[in-house]
Amino acid sequence: MFESILCQVTDYDPEVLETLIELAVEIAREGREGRRIGTLFTLGDEQAVLAKSRSLILDPLSGHPESLRHVTNPNLRGTIKELAQLDGGFVVSHDGVVLSACRYLDSFAAQVDVPLGLGSRHLAVANISAVTKAVGIVVSESSVVRLFCHGKLVGEIIPELWMMDHAARLRGSVKTETYGELTVLTPTVNHALTAE
Repeated sequence: MFESILCQVTDYDPEVLETLIELAVEIAREGREGRRIGTLFTLGDEQAVLAKSRSLILDPLSGHPESLRHVTNPNLRGTIKELAQLDGGFVVSHDGVVLSACRYLDSFAAQVDVPLGLGSRHLAVANISAVTKAVGIVVSESSVVRLFCHGKLVGEIIPELWMMDHAARLRGSVKTETYGELTVLTPTVNHALTAE
């Protein structure tokens, strides 16, 4: 679903990267308890990222089994969304295990070109992606998800557009109707079923 981004970031398992992007989009779209939140994720080169970052609080993920901390574990999603409200970001291993939460990225040396108007979260991720082999994903409080690789912005996702195709829970054939700014999705009626 994120092919245009995934083709730019080829060093990572597409399933892990796509799952992490989907989680970031959910956080951007849903926020938490009625308010928008921002957070960041780093993926890969975890030892270098951990060496260039520090915990802001006692790490709430420390000591839990890896199987419970893997990004594909559906039970982890709620925990990540709760922890995203706190300062700092998440360090995710190349294999998709969330190693640490609430991390402050100490990367200062990189010369990166971050577009004006983006804040310290974006600068931190751009820097860490420039001085390590990690990919950075930022959830902005403006509900935009941005991806950084090698210190460069390589993709932006606007969740409202993404949600159109992925938030619907209807199964089977769906009819889409637009009324002004409102889009209504309804199941296509199977006349054979309604004839009874």
